[in-house]
Amino acid sequence: MYIKPSIAQLAPYVPGDQPPKSKSLIKLNANENAYPPSLVVEELLRTFDYANLRYYPDATSQSLRRAIADRHSCPQEHVFCGNGSDEIIAYLFQVCFEEQDSIATPYPTYTLYKTIADIHRIHTEYVPAQEDYSIDVEALVKTNAKGIFIANPNAQTGLLLGMDAIEKLLQAYQGLVVIDEAYIDFAPAHASAASLVDHYPNLVVLRTFSKSYSLCGIRVGYCLADRSLVMALDKCRDSYNVSTLSQAMAEAALKDQAYLLSTVQRVIATRERVSQALQLMGFSVLPSAANFLLCTPPHDQAKGMYEYLITHQVYVRYFDSPRLSDKLRISIGTDEEMDVLLSLLSKYIY
Repeated sequence: MYIKPSIAQLAPYVPGDQPPKSKSLIKLNANENAYPPSLVVEELLRTFDYANLRYYPDATSQSLRRAIADRHSCPQEHVFCGNGSDEIIAYLFQVCFEEQDSIATPYPTYTLYKTIADIHRIHTEYVPAQEDYSIDVEALVKTNAKGIFIANPNAQTGLLLGMDAIEKLLQAYQGLVVIDEAYIDFAPAHASAASLVDHYPNLVVLRTFSKSYSLCGIRVGYCLADRSLVMALDKCRDSYNVSTLSQAMAEAALKDQAYLLSTVQRVIATRERVSQALQLMGFSVLPSAANFLLCTPPHDQAKGMYEYLITHQVYVRYFDSPRLSDKLRISIGTDEEMDVLLSLLSKYIY
């Protein structure tokens, strides 16, 4: 037929189950925020003049780029906006890599990096995390790959790579370094690599409005990078890659930092409470700096526990893959949702 063999053989990215929405269902498998977006976003939607939708969006999201630049105290020329940070990842492969190049990334991590690399016929070299699941920075550098992709906090473990380790990596490595900070707002203060962009032209810091801003549905992400790379990304992006409404809602959300802080603090408090409760039940729980927990149930019960929870309309994430198949990844929901989860897990164990 007309499909390239490399695409026909491609293993697609597999997201968490998307069950039909219902009030009785508890969805803790996609790391979505437990709380709604800011009321500033709601007000914008209420007053939005739908007649404006007949016009094309601002092609380069200039107003949103200015707002992001102000938020990070950086030049606007260092900001690029995309239809989710996933689109920006895809653009980075178009801009920075040729066929048969290679990237390096820790394992386990966000699997979309490899999926997009495979689409572009770029080799992915997985560098196994250390025994405690921390990232082996020295091993990543030694791969001699053309680029390194690191989710920080890591997408499957929730572990945070410290700024000192990131800067050590940047000092030792000349290729592209992409630090994907989708979950950084749930981490301790001053954990972001954003402040390093001015000092290292090979650094790209990815951000999204999906997690801490509760805006998965609008698909807006951005990156901070050297202006020359931003200019190259602008050459490759779709003509109007971020919709009018999405730009406006993201900018509105940025204005309400007080709400962001309050919801993040609620998620963190619940995360720590649930982590302690799970450990009391015999789970091994990795210390998370994200809005989820990766935990190992006692007695190798992960898959059975996952299936049991589904029968009670509670969805968590199970990965049938090396170093993860004995674990569950649990997104942090509301306190009420997490209490239901803990009660079901207690009944299953005891």
